[in-house]
Amino acid sequence: MTASILLGITITLVAAWGGLALWIRAPLPRAARGLLTLAWLVLAFAALAALAWPTWRPAAYGFALATLALGLWWARLRASNDRPWMPEVSRQTLGHVDGNVVTLQNVRNFDWRSRTDFTPRWETRRYALDELESVDVALSYWGRPAIAHALVSFGFGQDRYVVFSVEIRRKEGDQFSEIGGFFKQYELSLIASTEEDSLRVRTNVRGEDSYLYRIHMPLDNARSLFLAYVDSANRLRDTPRFYHTVTGNCTTIVFQMARRIVPGLPLDYRQLASGYLPEYFFDLNVLQGADSAAQYRERGRYTDRARGHGDAPGFSQAIRQGVPSIDPS
Repeated sequence: MTASILLGITITLVAAWGGLALWIRAPLPRAARGLLTLAWLVLAFAALAALAWPTWRPAAYGFALATLALGLWWARLRASNDRPWMPEVSRQTLGHVDGNVVTLQNVRNFDWRSRTDFTPRWETRRYALDELESVDVALSYWGRPAIAHALVSFGFGQDRYVVFSVEIRRKEGDQFSEIGGFFKQYELSLIASTEEDSLRVRTNVRGEDSYLYRIHMPLDNARSLFLAYVDSANRLRDTPRFYHTVTGNCTTIVFQMARRIVPGLPLDYRQLASGYLPEYFFDLNVLQGADSAAQYRERGRYTDRARGHGDAPGFSQAIRQGVPSIDPS
């Protein structure tokens, strides 16, 4: 009896996963995908019936063969860098390290007027590692408090900041789906950009609520983290990979790289619930200048400052006004 229950649970889970995989990823017209998904679920139901009625056993064998075929098809799905990408992810950032100087190609510096009205600019910029002065994390919220997009901004003095953001590399016509992120629906992209692009577009164009946190870490570790981003960007050029809602998103990849630099960085549920990263950072003692994470949140919120500043020069200075432990000069 116990074995039958476990087998029934297994069939149910495989049926649910396979149904979603077929509906989301099967390369067929919508109607054909619907019929294929329905046939898969009917076969799974028949396999469950076989647990109670032996005469249905051929259906169980059929479901086993269908599961094997589904697994082989799934394993053959490969990420690619050659698709009709949306303009903002049409290029990939590439880095070249020459001693102390890092040259980044395809740094995004779009002039955004609306979600669909923008002037694209992809630039080549150079950064000297010995001029790296700061590491800031920006968190941008668009709905639920537990979920935020995390961006890391490296400061090189004189308001020279470069932001690294792990992005879903969407194709033309794609709509974001968290469920689709579990089923190889999107590729992964690591984009370097200016703050005037990636931070401003979220507050001033997309209407998101954004916060800035100065991360205090040894400069050697900061340089290693910067180089880790460059290395990861180059790897995605050579070996594309899929975005995954849990294991391959903006927050988990940040911490995978950070653990290369800070061994033993503790696991914590807030690494997945990215909206609560400020409390995690505060517990790690990397936030300074505030008595609590709540106080840091309040003073680090730059949404209104960004919107009030608009597209005037000095955006990076404006959004840092009042942020704890950042010198206003």
